[in-house]
Amino acid sequence: MNVGFRSLREQGPGPAWNAVFQAGWPGWRQWFLERGGAQAPSLTDATRAVRRFMPEMEGLWSGLVAAVPSDEDVARFLSFWTPPRYLVNCSQAVLVDAEGPILVRNYDLAPELNEGTLLRSRWRSRDVIGMVDGLSGLADGMNDAGLVVSLTFGGRAVAGRGFGAPMIVRYLLEVCSDTYQAVEALRSVPCHMAYNVTVLDRQGRSETVYLSPDRPAIVSGKAFTTNHQLGVEWPRHGRLSRTVQRAEALERILADPGLDGAGLAAAFLTPPLLATSYAQGFGTVYTACYRPAAGAVTLLWPGQAARHWTFQDYGQIEFQVSYPD
Repeated sequence: MNVGFRSLREQGPGPAWNAVFQAGWPGWRQWFLERGGAQAPSLTDATRAVRRFMPEMEGLWSGLVAAVPSDEDVARFLSFWTPPRYLVNCSQAVLVDAEGPILVRNYDLAPELNEGTLLRSRWRSRDVIGMVDGLSGLADGMNDAGLVVSLTFGGRAVAGRGFGAPMIVRYLLEVCSDTYQAVEALRSVPCHMAYNVTVLDRQGRSETVYLSPDRPAIVSGKAFTTNHQLGVEWPRHGRLSRTVQRAEALERILADPGLDGAGLAAAFLTPPLLATSYAQGFGTVYTACYRPAAGAVTLLWPGQAARHWTFQDYGQIEFQVSYPD
């Protein structure tokens, strides 16, 4: 199976944002309406939530809606306020080596469902590079202040009122400069499902925060996370995702005093961190390596060419990635 990827770049919402929207909205619209979007909070509720919890984003949200063919469903979806249930797997870890801090993560989903777009934007006042997730959101990314943010599903079945995690990742990268600011923001913004968010700044300060709609944010103190929080609270998902096995592997890997970024990235390209259950809809779609001090991101796949971008050298390209059938 071959899946297309691309890197896009723009300042304010314009042609690149339109390309992301036009490619992704038909599928997302079907998902949104079939999974209960018609009964989701109203546009008035979404507006109030953005104003209360993410006031810095209201202007950007309005600009994104205005820049594409839109209606009330589009506006509600792009706020990502209390969307239908949405989960991915993923693993991620941070390390500081001789080259500085690095975050490495695997994004696990059905490859054909991934939006396949690395977007560099300056939609507000910061340059942001990240992998698009949920059109207006990001699964992982980095800003020009040297903050890196990445998400994984938290392995709990609970759902409630809050923002979808990709919008929270986007928010952190648009408004925060370092790990301290990001953690404080995570304490104040509600998340509609259980998600684990790892933040890393160019000084090498990192934190993983466990978010849930039914309890306060938990600052874990860990340098890695997979798909559980305080323990496995959804046994079936825990078994299928092998979250404990992956966490134990990361703990062993990070305990090696000689480990560097290249070794950590190599570990993510092999089982058990590399997920290969593509037929079940959860294979590793890409491995991302973020170097915030260098402003660099590299995307990796086993046995295929690595792709590299920086804030100074950001090429707009299209390419294909092959996955096992």
